[in-house]
Amino acid sequence: MYIDETDSTNSLMARLLRGEEEQYAACLSEKIPLLYTTYQTAGRGQTGNGWESERGKNLLLSYLLREPDVNISEQFMLNVTAAIAAHRTISEWLSIEQRPMLTIKWPNDIYIGNRKIAGILVENSLCGTKIQHSIAGIGINVNQEQWLGGAPNPVSIKLVTGVKADIDTIVKRFRNKLETTLSWEPVQRRNYYRVHFFRRDGYWPFVEREVSTAPTMNATADTEGQFMARIEDVLPTGELLLRDQQGNQRKYHFKQVRYVL
Repeated sequence: MYIDETDSTNSLMARLLRGEEEQYAACLSEKIPLLYTTYQTAGRGQTGNGWESERGKNLLLSYLLREPDVNISEQFMLNVTAAIAAHRTISEWLSIEQRPMLTIKWPNDIYIGNRKIAGILVENSLCGTKIQHSIAGIGINVNQEQWLGGAPNPVSIKLVTGVKADIDTIVKRFRNKLETTLSWEPVQRRNYYRVHFFRRDGYWPFVEREVSTAPTMNATADTEGQFMARIEDVLPTGELLLRDQQGNQRKYHFKQVRYVL
């Protein structure tokens, strides 16, 4: 369902579940309720960061999974699913030469080269040891060419390809990719996620601490406490496993370690 304007598609979906926003209630009758807009007044990213998006230029969507049959200990699989669907969707707009540059940056940003083309925010409602429902919000930079809010490394489909992309077509393709991704076995999703890791080969610089309050989760090259490591895996709990150059394995939850870009 298309929404002309809203504060946040995740917030709107949550209000629909509470029985509010009756004018959009028909969305909930869909197999996988999905709503989207091209303008948010209060878009949200990870850890409370805002999400800058020029009116009419980008795709901002949220979808709902009711009773996704995931234990709390493995809820990261919901992030993996959203990231794969976004990655597969964006890939279709790129040339064969550009596609290898498109990666999933832990925990769930989509990058092309060293620049961010999409971000994901998954919010879960818990009931005992199960997830009752999950709302996944995804922002894809489609046709925007300038950012004024200080985001350090954004890029869009248009900037990469040189061609304006149709947002409604992207929505349709995303829904198809989401449905097929959900049909995959968990091991298949994990393998896809691993294969398309950002910087999955070789040793790269990381830092172990919170490094910025700006709308980015990346460290800067001159950050103290930097170390070199390679990615070994991501556990079902979402923890990142690194192996440093001294041979030590390091395990981190989200926010405990940052890439250096």
